[in-house]
Amino acid sequence: MSVDANRIDALQAEGRTFPPPPDFAAQANAQAGIYEKGFEEFWEEEGRRRVTWYKPFDKLYEWNPPYAKWYLGGQLNVCYNCVDRHVESGLGEKVAFYWEGEPDDERRAVTFADLQRDVVRFANGLKKLGVKKGTPVGIYMGMCMDLPVAMLACARLGAPFTVVFGGFSADALSGRLNDMGVEVLITQDEGWRKGNKVPLKAHSDAAMEMSPTVRTCLVSRRMGDPINMREGRDVYVDEVIQGLSDDPSSCPCEPMDSEDLLYLLYTSGTTAKPKGIVHTTGGYLVGVATTHYYIFDVKPESVYWCAADIGWVTGHSYILFAPLCNGVTGVIYEGVPNHPNEERWWEIIERYKVDILYTAPTTIRTHMKWGPQYAQKHDLSSLRLLGTVGEPINPEAWIWYREHVGLGRTPVVDTWWQTETGMILITPLPGLTTLKPGSATKPFPTVDAAVYDERGHEVPPGQGGYLVVRKPWPAMLRGIYNDPDRYQETYWSRYKDVYFVGDGARKDADGDFWLMGRIDDVMNISAHRISTIEVESALVDHPAVAEAAVCGRSDPQTGQAIVAYVTLKATHQPSVELLSVLRDHVSMKIGKIAAPANIVFTPELPKTRSGKIMRRLLRDVAEHRTLGDTTTLADPTVVEELRSRAVTEEGKEQ
Repeated sequence: MSVDANRIDALQAEGRTFPPPPDFAAQANAQAGIYEKGFEEFWEEEGRRRVTWYKPFDKLYEWNPPYAKWYLGGQLNVCYNCVDRHVESGLGEKVAFYWEGEPDDERRAVTFADLQRDVVRFANGLKKLGVKKGTPVGIYMGMCMDLPVAMLACARLGAPFTVVFGGFSADALSGRLNDMGVEVLITQDEGWRKGNKVPLKAHSDAAMEMSPTVRTCLVSRRMGDPINMREGRDVYVDEVIQGLSDDPSSCPCEPMDSEDLLYLLYTSGTTAKPKGIVHTTGGYLVGVATTHYYIFDVKPESVYWCAADIGWVTGHSYILFAPLCNGVTGVIYEGVPNHPNEERWWEIIERYKVDILYTAPTTIRTHMKWGPQYAQKHDLSSLRLLGTVGEPINPEAWIWYREHVGLGRTPVVDTWWQTETGMILITPLPGLTTLKPGSATKPFPTVDAAVYDERGHEVPPGQGGYLVVRKPWPAMLRGIYNDPDRYQETYWSRYKDVYFVGDGARKDADGDFWLMGRIDDVMNISAHRISTIEVESALVDHPAVAEAAVCGRSDPQTGQAIVAYVTLKATHQPSVELLSVLRDHVSMKIGKIAAPANIVFTPELPKTRSGKIMRRLLRDVAEHRTLGDTTTLADPTVVEELRSRAVTEEGKEQ
């Protein structure tokens, strides 16, 4: 698949640069010489500096492509490193999290001592339900405080877990529970979303009907409304933990081998079945804690806000595990940026004197749409560093973020990484790097990233190609759960012993990286990666649909928007009503995030003679571009008909 040349041209036109402010550089955690350290020297030092080991590692890493092991022989516990050791060192009264509910009168300061008590009691409750080292646990919650507590309690016991984003449907939840073989599901009665209640327990009930391995459902009370509770299966958290000890000695942290499974996180792929990304214990924790320390320049007094959802990898790595491991105070906000109004984020920053903000370009563009006046009403002078994550950021949004949120003075670290990488791989170091709006700049120290052409040759500066990583890194995925063949095929088959990212990129004359988005059929909607196949499968699940093909088109707010091309069965006719029905159906099957922005009804889809749908041409139609090569189509007239239908249908939608 070729890289979009237009996008490369747009990036090449950006020439503004921002060197590190001298006062910031003078106090930065990352100082000159960090890039000169050797691969083994760097990660051995960081492995000993960031983490407390029950048993020290005796070998740094082992690399048998495509499998890596890190910190071999070492034993540790993630919960101990994130909670207990800070209490033991005298930081018990330091705030671990400022938690803010979506209702703007609900907030709580949770100290490290509070967090330890909550986690120990929760872990004792899990033990009471039969959870032990190796028991697979599912977690399906909103951003209530019981979510991080549940994750830490699992880590304390050595129970591997998978967190499923609270916006996913029952079908999506059950697929993940079944793949992992989850025995205990932790959820909540309901959650908040834009002032409305989200029926998380009801979704869980539907999922459990399709998930026979789940024997127990543990329910956190968030709203307190009556819900369905099945006797013998469903129990409330508060009832289970009543009377249980919160003394850490009553539930000691389980020593874990560095390569023991910590969690699975499912990400969309180019088949309908999501991939269970395997992350283990030692290398993952060292990797995220190290990158967090240097990239975000955290200080003992920092108040750091990663404004993501814990259900995504950004939340795992940079809301929960890295900040807590580094003993940093964080912010967790339950709701959306505009509830009850567009000032909510800026109120939070002003209230807690946040000094580091990490968010997605999608959210920045949304704030741009609303206007800078809301931020201007609040004191944002505490901010000294801004970050972005989730997709390439366009230069205009980068500048707006720096000027209106960073008050024209803060560095902006545009970070690139994936669910699979576990930790940030390409990023500025704010005290050292000259920033360029729209560029993720340099690989993190020791990360060996490059841009290859189809034949596996490194491309010259300015030329687009495939982003690859040529050396292992500590937090890298250890495989796809129970699917080694898919792991090999997806990430390691294109180039020998080289990790194939699946993103397009280029390097400029200074060696800085410019990311150009996905080169496969995974769409990036509001920083969420969604497989075309999953959406197509949901559409075809509807009785009116015979066939469907999906692609992404550029969208100024969400990065990409979903366009669906649908062929109906002969028994059904296109209608405005059916457009709404199909969108709702996709929302039910996958989640609202996957509902198509545009649906185009067409009697035929463009296919090759072998029957393969030409999604490249669908993207050309959706973006109103000149069509690419159509010589391999079985019927070249189909795509012209589709173009005319797309214009008509978009007109109707407007």
